[in-house]
Amino acid sequence: MMKQLIVFSLLCFSLFSCTSVVKHDKSFIKVENGQFIKNGKPYYYVGANFWYGAILGSEGEGGNRKRLLEELDSLKSIGVDNLRVLVGSDGVPGATKVEPTLQVSPGAYNDTILAGLDYLLAEMGKRDMSVVLYLNNSWEWSGGYGQYLEWAGFGKAPVPAVDGWNAFTDFVKQYPKSDKAKSLFANYVKDIVTRTNRYTGIKYTDDPTIMSWQIGNEPRAFAEENKEVFAEWIAQTASLIKSLDANHLVSTGSEGKAGMEGDIALYERVHKDANIDYLTIHIWPYNWGWATKDSLEEKVEFAKINTGKYIDEHLSIAKKYNKPMVLEEFGYPRDGFEFTKSSSVEARNSYYQYVFDLIGKNFKEKGLFSGCNFWAWGGIAELSSDHHFWQKGDDYTGDPAQEQQGLNSVFSSDASTLQVIKDAVLNLTK
Repeated sequence: MMKQLIVFSLLCFSLFSCTSVVKHDKSFIKVENGQFIKNGKPYYYVGANFWYGAILGSEGEGGNRKRLLEELDSLKSIGVDNLRVLVGSDGVPGATKVEPTLQVSPGAYNDTILAGLDYLLAEMGKRDMSVVLYLNNSWEWSGGYGQYLEWAGFGKAPVPAVDGWNAFTDFVKQYPKSDKAKSLFANYVKDIVTRTNRYTGIKYTDDPTIMSWQIGNEPRAFAEENKEVFAEWIAQTASLIKSLDANHLVSTGSEGKAGMEGDIALYERVHKDANIDYLTIHIWPYNWGWATKDSLEEKVEFAKINTGKYIDEHLSIAKKYNKPMVLEEFGYPRDGFEFTKSSSVEARNSYYQYVFDLIGKNFKEKGLFSGCNFWAWGGIAELSSDHHFWQKGDDYTGDPAQEQQGLNSVFSSDASTLQVIKDAVLNLTK
């Protein structure tokens, strides 16, 4: 009888263990037949950019865990369960750069920010929220390309706001061809992807809170002659991530054709790679000249038309390879190009509604346009009354340091926008 009980106990343990593994595996977001699958069901979403989440989750400079919890609860309350977050900034603090930084020198990390990232993931996990973590950046506001080139011995990286746009692009276009800069980044990828969360004890590779590792924020070749080596770098990095982590999706963080030297064929080449699980695009009507400071309300319909065309052009590639596509960055300034939280946002609401309706249509038709992340969540941040650009000690908003604070941020006080978002999320459950 005792022997039978032991056998029965072992059998129960075995079944329980197998069930646990299967359940855990199902909780990772996957791509099946062109759709995201989360917890066994198709996953379409309206999400937000929350680049400063890891900083806010720290207990050091810039940290505010009480605010972080309030922001996560606010986002969850309107149905936003998908956040796109910067892993961390690189190098020493400087003009227009996000600070405090995570990677202070190659392979040397600010442990306070790593703790903030751990804490963010732990708290998002409690709320059944998903995160896309981007690892690099073409732009100066988190170091990225320019910082890796500095470390590789190319000299001081220019700052666009100080040294001019051409000086900056002439410098960062060296990145795709620098084996040393790319090697330093590859080491960083290995360190982050294989990390273990100090609060949960879960390896990042085993954490279903992470939806996707993203190679960078708006990775670009920056020159015609760089296209080949750029595509190779994206493929190599995607392969590296997959070799380290078989559970999570990998994405590029690309803007689309606008970030591929205007070459849609290059975009297709990069995104057809088997290690790239879904397509990304970004759309910026103001930055791209579809609407100007003095015509934001008047040109919103024109912006919608161009947005639809841009989405359709890239969606045709998604259909060719049967992969989902996400508009993971889009924004629209407040009416009158104002930055105060009390200013109106009617044009923005109209533009957001247009994007959300497209997601809703694809949800009903089981289409490939599967999600979006608006730029960006500002939450309860307070704005300075005497300056527009971020200064040390200011609250973090959705706008990085190189942009006017309040430019594209959605604040908790933007009741009308929050209602548009909430309604859009509800539409994805019907």
